[in-house]
Amino acid sequence: MATVGKRGASTPRELTRIGDRLSFVYLERAVIHCADNAITAADGDGVRHLPSATIGTLLLGPGTKISQQAIRLLGESGTGIVWVGEHGVRYYAGGRSLSRSAALAEAQARLWANPRTRLDVARAMYALRFPDEDPAGCTRRMLLGMEGDRVKACYRTQAARTGIRWHRRHYTPGDFASGDAPNQALTAAGQCMYGIAQSVIAALGCIPGLGFVHSGHELSFALDIADLYKTDIGIPVAFEVAAQSEEDVGARVRRALRDRVHAAGLLERCVSDVKALLAPGAATSGQEEDDGPLRDRVTLQSDRGEELESGHNLGEGLIW
Repeated sequence: MATVGKRGASTPRELTRIGDRLSFVYLERAVIHCADNAITAADGDGVRHLPSATIGTLLLGPGTKISQQAIRLLGESGTGIVWVGEHGVRYYAGGRSLSRSAALAEAQARLWANPRTRLDVARAMYALRFPDEDPAGCTRRMLLGMEGDRVKACYRTQAARTGIRWHRRHYTPGDFASGDAPNQALTAAGQCMYGIAQSVIAALGCIPGLGFVHSGHELSFALDIADLYKTDIGIPVAFEVAAQSEEDVGARVRRALRDRVHAAGLLERCVSDVKALLAPGAATSGQEEDDGPLRDRVTLQSDRGEELESGHNLGEGLIW
């Protein structure tokens, strides 16, 4: 049996692709270690085993302690690791990426750097969110107005469907408990959706800070992607949970949302949407390709956009 020091890291082909994984697992007040290629979480209820390669993102809440061996295993498995606050409301830090290709990051940077293509991507995002409306030719202000009206209408529709008395969206940063049950549920659902989006874009090697709708935040692109599924998944789940009971809303929303995300195949859908937005010619599956724009390769930049193979001494025969 290979020792820790001799055991090689898994290759992308050996790992479960991001689209086939569980959405996320949230842990709090637990000691996290590893045994037999599984993550173990020990708390007052005993020890649970979680196969590391099947987890999309591990959310580490308050009171968690994690060993170096567990971090190593999660890193080799390409599992996203996010340190969050209580109820998953605050994002503190994140781990490494599953992707070893910079193709999507470069495509994202090119699209973001040009104001025209940046607006094109924003319009494409609104087309994904609201397929019954045509955002072609819309300015950013028009897009924002469209989004605001549709989200408000979604709140009213879901409140009527679930029988909840709805007033307005209200959240005080840093004070989760100040909101009523529907608002607590919406906050918890939103934060979980942001975590899921962050795990996908990190796994694909995208740049979280380069958003096309949101701007100025280190997770702007994660906010963009999470909002694609707000009215389809996040808001309906939040109202359903709040309608059942006002007790322990945050935890129940996380469990319900995890089940809905898994049943809907959201991770695979999210992977396909990100690739379609940034690199329409790329494969729409979540696995690494031997060929094509997302393959794992390192090149050297030359003049006029030419790329040279790395690993060779280019000192001879080149004109300086």
